[in-house]
Amino acid sequence: MNMKIAIGCDHAGFSLKEDIKLYLAKEGYDPIDFGTDSPSSCDYPDYAKKVADAVANGSFRFGILICGTGIGMSIVANKTKGIRAALCCSCETAQLARSHNHANILCLGARFLSPEEAKQIVSTFLATPEEEGRHRRRVDKIE
Repeated sequence: MNMKIAIGCDHAGFSLKEDIKLYLAKEGYDPIDFGTDSPSSCDYPDYAKKVADAVANGSFRFGILICGTGIGMSIVANKTKGIRAALCCSCETAQLARSHNHANILCLGARFLSPEEAKQIVSTFLATPEEEGRHRRRVDKIE
């Protein structure tokens, strides 16, 4: 497989990001870390923009962004043309974000998910194909 996945976080998401990076590597993905590199306070928009730009320019098919709630990351990422960032809190929301909305960035809230829950959500997000038909028509309207 060896698909590259762009991943970034702020200080609140640092620990979970490190867990997810190890999980992705174990599953055969190549996680590329856009920071932050410590739990020291930082500004989430800086990291959201880096990951969103990398996905939007085609260097990566998918990105993962993690902050305390996932809300800030999703707001910032969705300001980038071509990005459909989805804040997901369950495997079901991850599956629907991919299949119906063709989401290309997964946002997670580190304060609300255990590492195991987050890994299941990541796995579901990456494994779910995009549905076409009415969903493609709707995604085209978003674009």
